Amino acid sequence: MKTNVAVQKAPIFTHEGARAAHTDLLSQLRRSVLACLLWEDTFYEGGVAISERITALVKQLPFAPVAALAVEARQKFHMRHVPLFLTALLLKARKGSGREVGDLIYRVIQRADEPAELLSLYWKDQPNAPLTKQLKVGLARAIKKFDEYQLAKYNRDAAIRLRDVLFLVHAKPADEALFKRLADDELEVPETWEVMLSSGGNKKAVFEHLMLEGNLGGLAFLRNLRNMNEAGVDEGLMRLHAENVNVNRILPFRYLSAAKVAPRMEDMLEAMMYRSIAQMEKLPGKTAILIDHSGSMEHMLSAKSTINRFEAAAMLAVLVRELATQCRVFTFSDRCIEVPPRRGFAMVDAVKSVINPVGTMLGSAVRHVYQQFPECERIIVITDEQSADRPPKPQGHGYIVNVAAYQNGVGHSDWVTISGFSEAIIDYIRATEAEPS
Repeated sequence: MKTNVAVQKAPIFTHEGARAAHTDLLSQLRRSVLACLLWEDTFYEGGVAISERITALVKQLPFAPVAALAVEARQKFHMRHVPLFLTALLLKARKGSGREVGDLIYRVIQRADEPAELLSLYWKDQPNAPLTKQLKVGLARAIKKFDEYQLAKYNRDAAIRLRDVLFLVHAKPADEALFKRLADDELEVPETWEVMLSSGGNKKAVFEHLMLEGNLGGLAFLRNLRNMNEAGVDEGLMRLHAENVNVNRILPFRYLSAAKVAPRMEDMLEAMMYRSIAQMEKLPGKTAILIDHSGSMEHMLSAKSTINRFEAAAMLAVLVRELATQCRVFTFSDRCIEVPPRRGFAMVDAVKSVINPVGTMLGSAVRHVYQQFPECERIIVITDEQSADRPPKPQGHGYIVNVAAYQNGVGHSDWVTISGFSEAIIDYIRATEAEPS
């Protein structure tokens, strides 16, 4: 009998029935991680199922690529919980050795509440498991990143507190007096909006004071627009603060979420968004943007979110629209329509209004774009990849930006698939096109 025969892979399909592409384990992990809001349900899959798939994939992969993905997710895509989850999975699987594990922990931990969060994930399904040497070393190094303000801000009441981490890892202090105050619960109370409001402060006075002192960061500012408006905070002060606050690391969809609760401040929020984009390098050439507005894209990003996956995709398209030197925008569901040349929030409204979200015909939509815009050199599709048909080979550069964490997708080897909601996708596209062909 002949045994030396090629193994035929069983066909796999998207949730809408199109033949999906087989990909390697690391690619499967990337698509599950970079568009994932950990443990949040999606239109087609539950959050637990997604986290279980991530766990199974990590077990099958070596340390280095998973560690690199965790760092990329944290530092480039500005994700918080998934990088810690990947790190905890690597620790529990006893993957990696020596300094590389400590280096991973040090690079992934960017906020002072994350050492305790990492321990919570590490103990989630193995309570009281002993801490490895490199886990202790990594946490001890990470704690020394933070000053008194950061430590006090995040030394909150929780099952595991920062001072508990300090005792567990026996960190050698860079500042003995500071670590003693942390151990003794005597850190100077920070001037944050959470602390000041929880102590009974007047909302209007608290927010105005924080803005005048420059102590209300960009994301906190966006998240508190409703609170500030309800408290009667001076609008002129809010607008002045918006002109100067740091807007780095704010994902595009955050501006739309803020505009929903403070619609009269859309102009201010757009200006903040444009300021965050202004320093980014342009994308040369002729670009087509194709936005998925099918039924599954109407699912909310998370249980607490005010926007859905389509709106997050549309805001990502707004970002690309600003950076593309020549650009036409299309949207599709069961058919494809070109969107009027709008910018900012007006473009989101235009995309939303021209088509009703029903089925997903990505393949026919791509063909329609090429018929209408034959000179395009680059097409960027923003989608959850759950199509009923597959896209043809792209002309020029073709990118599928996946904004969902589903297991299978229609992207194949002729397309570059990128996952996530971040402006980092532009860097990825630029780097891809800079590579010699």
